[in-house]
Amino acid sequence: MGGFEPEAKPWGMNGIPDDFEFALLADDWGQFEILMQNALVRVPQLETTEVRKFYNGPESFTPDNNFILGEAPELRNFYVGAGFNSMGIASAGGAGRALAEWIVNGAPTMDLWPVDIRRFASFNNNPRWLHDRVKETLGLHYAMPWPNRELHTARPFRRSPLYDRLASKGACFGSKMGWERANWFAEAGQRSETDYAFGRQNWHEAVKREMNATRQAAGIFDQTSFAKLLVQGRDAAKALNRICAADVDVGIGRSVYTGMLNERGGYESDLTVMRLAADRFLIVTGSAQAVHDADWIRRNTSPDAHVTLTDVTSAYAVLALMGPNARNILGRITSADLSNAGFPFATIREIDIGYATAYANRMTYVGELGWELIVPSEFAVGVYEALHQAGRDLGLVDCGYYALEALRIEKGFRAWSRELTPDINPHEAGLAFAVSFDKPGGFIGREALMRAKHAGAPVRRIVQFTLDDPEPMLWGGELILRDGKPVGEVRSAAYGHTLGLSVALGLIEDRGGVDREFIASGSFEIDLAGERHPATAHLKCPYDPKSERVRADAGEPRAAA
Repeated sequence: MGGFEPEAKPWGMNGIPDDFEFALLADDWGQFEILMQNALVRVPQLETTEVRKFYNGPESFTPDNNFILGEAPELRNFYVGAGFNSMGIASAGGAGRALAEWIVNGAPTMDLWPVDIRRFASFNNNPRWLHDRVKETLGLHYAMPWPNRELHTARPFRRSPLYDRLASKGACFGSKMGWERANWFAEAGQRSETDYAFGRQNWHEAVKREMNATRQAAGIFDQTSFAKLLVQGRDAAKALNRICAADVDVGIGRSVYTGMLNERGGYESDLTVMRLAADRFLIVTGSAQAVHDADWIRRNTSPDAHVTLTDVTSAYAVLALMGPNARNILGRITSADLSNAGFPFATIREIDIGYATAYANRMTYVGELGWELIVPSEFAVGVYEALHQAGRDLGLVDCGYYALEALRIEKGFRAWSRELTPDINPHEAGLAFAVSFDKPGGFIGREALMRAKHAGAPVRRIVQFTLDDPEPMLWGGELILRDGKPVGEVRSAAYGHTLGLSVALGLIEDRGGVDREFIASGSFEIDLAGERHPATAHLKCPYDPKSERVRADAGEPRAAA
């Protein structure tokens, strides 16, 4: 009889003896008491059963309860298989095979991101942080896996320059890669804490307000947690063009959305590459991907190439100003020409914003007119305050990541580690338009993509769905059925307040090929907790399918939402 105590007792923080192999620790009945009490509830006969042996030994746990596999990014040919969280025996066969294939092939042969060693950074090795965090993750080993559950220990950890400003406005923070990120904003008098549930949680109406503001007026998102990599050098364009699927050897001041693919044609990452100069590129990628993406770029750049890569994540804050009033708000505090002609979509420029000078990248992750403002950290608060002052009468609202997620799913935008994985290629993801098949020199994964292209309809495909019933909440992981037969699973889901329905992106499969006819001719359902709900599959995004709002020209500002 054993168990996982709700508050674990760390051991070995001052080092583990070199000769400690399969040894035990002294009995600790005080620590084990809560487990023993609950064991007696479950098996009452234990109360009169003689305890013949008490085992007290350490087990290795990680900050996120997943084990660690892979080649250390700091060293070549140094592979790690560790931190199995009491699941070593159960995971041994698969983990051993996966690690062996990684060693032989020089790269994973499947999607291993949840256990990839590169999901952690050097700061995750802080002993005080590990001491406090791992105590909690062990206790959650068999706890209820609530949707969007957040960890509470060792926080706050990484904070943007706007953390205090957002907290004072009722932000309820979540954590990703250690960053404190506003998930949603409470109204006056409302607790800025999430009450977990499998139905609509207590932030449902708050997210509705934030989404409506972004669609109807303007929203501002603190996306400082974005990882940012500066790639420089005489050969930077050539090296990145081989690593990226799109053509990034573009004019200075252009931004390119692209994927980095493996030899199988699957996504190792998706990111934005911005050309700042002939020999300088700024890459903005996902919050959790800084170590992974930097390692991928370095290992796929020739040692002889004149290229340097620097992680500049902490040097810049990112403020995303999105919505139909974004141009009018930003125009009040900059002298830059923000018109479609003067500042086209997928353009990055260094502009004045209030008293600050920062990069403005005309790109969107929510499907609205807007700019991602990449601001030196020391100017972030000033820019934030200037934007709010300029947008006060134009409906500008602070928005969080729950709204951001719902807005991007409504638009059908894919996300790495959800819809885009090392096992899914651009044809399957519906992103072949973002691949430059004929660019000079080719790119990693081109041969696999060409084979997939000539093979006809992919056997699996990412498809957008909406539930016909406006009441249920989808969270991700639900079963998708076509004509009553299982065909796939939901990868991302949220409540789309613009559509008034739960909306999802799912991966569906069919050996005969998932083409337009297969999608259009089927009757789909999504199984939510054993109840099947009719769903509609969308070949085109139901919200602004032609993306006319993203490229909106200058017009009259809308009334405050």
